[in-house]
Amino acid sequence: MAVASSHAQIVEKKSLNLDGAKKAISAAVDYAKKNNAPGGVVAVVDEGGNLMALERIDGTFAMGATISIGKARTAVLFKKPTRFFEELINKGRTAMTALDGFTPLIGGIPIVIDGQVIGGIGVSGAASANQDEELALAGANALMGGETKIGAASTSSERPESVMPATTAQAIFIDPKNVSAAFAKGVPLL
Repeated sequence: MAVASSHAQIVEKKSLNLDGAKKAISAAVDYAKKNNAPGGVVAVVDEGGNLMALERIDGTFAMGATISIGKARTAVLFKKPTRFFEELINKGRTAMTALDGFTPLIGGIPIVIDGQVIGGIGVSGAASANQDEELALAGANALMGGETKIGAASTSSERPESVMPATTAQAIFIDPKNVSAAFAKGVPLL
């Protein structure tokens, strides 16, 4: 009887810890304060969509907590920024709104380390949906040690500007516009 290699049965994976979740939240809140956001709730979830940490800036509406968790969960479970889904639904793909626990609102970003989705960050309650997304990106950037260009679009086959080179960053964040373009063309993001 042959013995199977145990290596074939084990998958190594990265994992977000509580310190990382708190670091992302702190960066998002700092960004909110520097950019005069009127409020915001920042939630970070693990790779399974389970809440790890949440902070509600004073004055933010109470439902923002539920919405930010939903955005983070949607981003991590679908491995896409939630902007992708809001835009898809706005184009008529409304059947997706029937999915249980689905929050297709701008402001959720998956956190990717070495090509693995390790968590998600969601924000609700800032001045606009775009500012929700800016705060989420600021929080996610804190984990990769770089700066993602918010709103940068690329239609070329080259690596998008909004993705930090893997050699200098621990995480890769992709501009939602690049996700939509790649999805429409059926090409890989990385």
